[in-house]
This record gives sequence, structure tokens and C-alpha cells, in this order.
Amino acid sequence: MAILEEPIKEVLVLKNYIDGEWVESEGELHDIVNPATRKVIAKAPSSTEKEVDEAVKAANQAFPEWRKTTPLARCRCLFRLKELLEENFEELSRIQTMEHGKTIDESRGETRRGIENVEVATGIPSLMMGETLEDIATGIDEYLIRQPLGVFSCIAPFNFPFMVPLWFAPYAVATGNCVIVKPSPRDPISQVKLGELVDEAGFPPGVWNIIHGGGEVARALLENKDIKGACFVGSTPVAKEIYKKCGEVGKRVIAQGGAKNFIVIMSDADLEKTIPALMTSFYGNTGQRCLSGANALVVGDDAFYKKFLQEFVDAASKIKIGYGLDEGIQMGPMQSEEGKRRVLGFIEKGIEEGAKIILDGRKVEIKGNYPLDCFLGPTVFENVKPYMTIAKEEIFGPVASIIRAKSLDEAIDIIHTSRYGNAACIFTSSGKTAREFQYRVQCGNIGINIGIAAPMAFFPFSGMKDSFFGILHGQGKEVIRFFTESKVVIQRWW
Repeated sequence: MAILEEPIKEVLVLKNYIDGEWVESEGELHDIVNPATRKVIAKAPSSTEKEVDEAVKAANQAFPEWRKTTPLARCRCLFRLKELLEENFEELSRIQTMEHGKTIDESRGETRRGIENVEVATGIPSLMMGETLEDIATGIDEYLIRQPLGVFSCIAPFNFPFMVPLWFAPYAVATGNCVIVKPSPRDPISQVKLGELVDEAGFPPGVWNIIHGGGEVARALLENKDIKGACFVGSTPVAKEIYKKCGEVGKRVIAQGGAKNFIVIMSDADLEKTIPALMTSFYGNTGQRCLSGANALVVGDDAFYKKFLQEFVDAASKIKIGYGLDEGIQMGPMQSEEGKRRVLGFIEKGIEEGAKIILDGRKVEIKGNYPLDCFLGPTVFENVKPYMTIAKEEIFGPVASIIRAKSLDEAIDIIHTSRYGNAACIFTSSGKTAREFQYRVQCGNIGINIGIAAPMAFFPFSGMKDSFFGILHGQGKEVIRFFTESKVVIQRWW
């Protein structure tokens, strides 16, 4: 396969997928732009409220029959979907790179993690099992069964356009519910391709629907009385609003918010292995990851600090930047010009507040003759204090803040000043230190000698504090509970 082979050959006009049909929207179209080349690759609609209602109606009409379909039969559709995803693996990955900007290796990783969720959901005959106890009293038995609820919506983010809806949708349909996916309006193409494979896999009309749009469509989904719950991944302000809205109208909700992840580097860490892991953590996906490293907390004397800083900056300065379809590229562009402007504002703020910029990503050099509109290089600040804006706020770009701490206790105290609690990682050779870190740190996902604490599909994607709103998380057994209600039956026969 040629290095820069692009699966999207002409401008696509995207449609909604409602009731098993691809339907042209009456809403206004907007451009989907390849962030590396700045070429328009698709036009996506902002769907109307009427179209949202049609999708909800179709899903509700499909629900009774889909609920009665046996778990084994539902899983056969998922097995076929998994096979189709495997067959289309490379095309799906290349579409993600074209619409988002991430490198092809990062896209392949996203595709794999998405497929793994479909794979786990095929275990629903076991995962959905209830409980029973004989003779709770003389001649009386009691048992619990898990039943689907109806229609759920999934409001997806731009940073993982293919994978994140698969944290939810396969489990929703496997448990007997119907689902409406609203892709990010910034990169919805991979969800359209996924919808084509859903259709080919044989899901009945109305079970799995896709509707395009931005905030107005999301609001219509949240307000629709026939939708039982919502799944969201995005920024904390929006997550809070969705959590509040769902509470007001009585919907179930999983709302994953933002992050400001700390990576602690102890003086006994193996730097030869740690530095490559940190490069992936801080600069993978161009820093547009809710599990990205943001603040590096270095615990050690001056000699260790200087050695760490030199090796970190040296590695960051050698990252190859360009169009992600080139196999040799290690970091692609930001997904949008707006995102780049936001990060540039944080860099300026860091300088203004007294942090020292020792690697300036604004002076970016890229491989290839591409517009620089969305490109930004790795940036490193030192002399960063925990109270500074760049240490507190989610930047969502390739910026690393280096903070010093005298001890593990001080490092944990600094972590706990953050309002976020998505992830925290530590690099150390001490089991005692690692255990204390995982025991005390108030974050949902903990990495030990791991730079990206990303749970596998059979574990929940956790989160605490302002990084998560709700009770049950996406993925694994928790999301099965989210998509079902426990019904308890107590019976006696004479």
C-alpha cells in the first residue's frame, strides 16, 4: 500500500442513518477539512429537530422486537460486525487520520480499541446474567434479571471519532436497547463508515442510528422524552451541563469530562524506558487525549532533575511532525485551527505568568509541503508552579509543564490541588512507592510505569472529581449495568 494512499478520493456528502436507511438531511451543510492538507474531504449536515425526532421514533419502534430477540441472536450481529471491522481495518484507520490528523499508527490503535469493545459486547449472554437464590423462605425463591430500557443516545467527541462511540453503542444494542449516535461535527466520517458496516452486519432497521449535528442536535436528544439515557465524552463544562440536564429530565447519564493528568517521575525511575513512554503520553494524538500527560512532576535532586530535563527535551525535539498517513511521522497536526489557537493562547499565558519555555513548538518544522495552519510542535515549559494557568487548565495540545516536587507526599499534594481526577501515572522502581501512589491518589485511572492509563474494553473507563459525572462508567460490566435495569422476582408455587 502506498505511503500516502487516501481512502477518501472525492468530497463526500454525509447523510443520516435512520431506520436502516441513509437519509439526506434538510439541514445546512458544513465542510469537513483534512487538518494536514486543509482540503475539504466531506460535507456534513446540521440535522433538524424533526430529523432527530424521526430517529428517536424509529429507535422506539424497533425496540420491542429487538428486546425480544435472544441475546445469542443479537450477538450474531455483533460477531458479523466485528468481522467486517477487521476486513475494513486499514480503511477505517486511514479515514481517521484524514479527518482528525493523528498518525496512522495512532489511528490503527484507535481502530483496534474500538473493535475490542465490540468483541467484549459479544459476551453479553454471560455478562447480562442475573442472580438467583433458592428458598429465601420455605418454598419461596428469589432471582434478579437484567432488562433493557429502550433508546439511548451517544454524544461523541472529536479526539477519538471512531473509538469512543464503541465504548457504548455495542453494549447498548447487545443488552437489547436501541441507540442513536451523534458523531462530532468536526470529524464524523468514520462513524458513517461504521454505520455502513452496521447495516451490512444485519442489524434490524432502527436499532442503530446515526444523526449529524452540533449542540442543537445534542440538546434535542437530551430533551427528547423517549430517550432513556445519554452517554457523553467531552469537556468538563459540557459534561456538567449534560449531567444536570439529564438529572432534570430523569435520564440515566454517563458524562466523561476533561482532564489535567500528572505524571510523577521518581529518582529511581529507569529513564531509558521512561522517556519513550512519556513522549507517547505527552505528545501522542498531538496531546488531544483525555489521558495525555500534561504535568510532569519530577521528584529528585538537582542532578537527576537536570538529567531528566535534558533527555525529555532532547527526545521531544526529535519528534517527526507531518501528515499522519506517512508511516515515518510521529505526530500530526492539531485537529483544527481553532484548537491550535487555543493552545497558542496557553503558551502565551505560560510565558506571561513566568514559566520558562525551553522547547517552543510555535517554531514548528514539518515533513512535506503542507500548510502550517494546524501544525504545532512539542512544547516544554520548566519553572512551572502548580498555581499557574498552564498547570491547572486543560490545554488539550502538545504542551508539557515540568514541575519539581521534594517528595512523593508533595507530589501527591500537588496532584490533589487539581479539580480533575481522570488519570495519574508514576514511574518508579519501588513497589512500596507505587502502592502508596495507587492507594492515595484521587484519580480514576492509575498508571504504574505506564504513560497512558487506558483501560482495556473489559474494564471500566473510570474518572473522579470534575473528570466524571455519573455513577457507572463506560466499558465492561459497569456499562452493562448502565444499559439495563435490575428486576427482582420473588415467587412461590402451591
